[in-house]
Amino acid sequence: MRAAVIREHGDRDVTRVVRDYPDPQAGPGWVVVRVGATSLNFHDIFTRRGMPGIRIPFPLIVGSDLAGEIVEVGQNVSGWSLGDRVLVDPLPCEGTEWKFIGEQFDGGRAEYCAVHSEQLINLPDTVSYEQAASLPLAYATAYRMMLTRGGVKAGEKVLILGASGGVGTCCVLLAKMVGAEVIACASSDAKLDRLGEIGADHLVNYKQVNMRKAVHEIVGKPRVTRTGGVDLAVNYTGGKTWKDTLRCVGFGGRMVTCGATAGYEEEVDCRYTWTFEHSIIGSDGWTRDELVALLGMVESGDLDPVIDRVLPLDEIHEAERLLEDREVFGKVLVTPG
Repeated sequence: MRAAVIREHGDRDVTRVVRDYPDPQAGPGWVVVRVGATSLNFHDIFTRRGMPGIRIPFPLIVGSDLAGEIVEVGQNVSGWSLGDRVLVDPLPCEGTEWKFIGEQFDGGRAEYCAVHSEQLINLPDTVSYEQAASLPLAYATAYRMMLTRGGVKAGEKVLILGASGGVGTCCVLLAKMVGAEVIACASSDAKLDRLGEIGADHLVNYKQVNMRKAVHEIVGKPRVTRTGGVDLAVNYTGGKTWKDTLRCVGFGGRMVTCGATAGYEEEVDCRYTWTFEHSIIGSDGWTRDELVALLGMVESGDLDPVIDRVLPLDEIHEAERLLEDREVFGKVLVTPG
């Protein structure tokens, strides 16, 4: 089969598209899925580059998010048949060894992918492979962060940093879905224009203006008299942005995070946290129920994943470049066909 394979850690050049990679086999409890689409995430980039403490089995097909059609069913698999359309949940099924698809065994950047049957979710005919493959890492992470952990509510003022990526665009969509007022931050006016198109109420170009001052102009400077500031801030950028973000959060407000793409050693002025009674909330991954609920939103038409573009497998280097250079708005996907 055709597959994008890495045999060592490195830059984009270590990813090679081969046309004679062995087809996967469906062992007991497993199925083989013909991949309809797979989406890219920064986790894929980190896997390719190498992550401290995580050993990667080479050769490896990267790609954690995928959807497609079952073409082979192994022994001891019940409830699934040839031809079933499925979304694959990348998280390991309960009771099994922790092995993440596209990191510890072959993922979705190929014509076929073998997955455990417990990781399958039925995909309605009304949801495309591209929509479904956009969901797990970015959208399900955003769902848990915004709704389960962050508890965003109607009428709240919400600040979202890094709003133009996969996680960020979903955060905007979910916040608007529940009736919140959204301040979206991004690095270019072009991205901000598109954020306005999907519902963001206020737009901040952090490359051109001071983010903290711009937010204060919109919602007021937080005061101990319980006026000003946002109710919820979303920051998975980390690094130096934490300090200014917390100074945008009003009395009794929350900041929720699911990562730190700009660095893990955040700068924080702790005085604001206790003086304004802030809650800093961590959010990690998602549950199966949350992913199913998210898929239901897409099926009902309440949520439409923001897809920047869909590229063929042969253009995997360009797909990775777009993601690494932050030239995408929403999700970028690859199809093996």
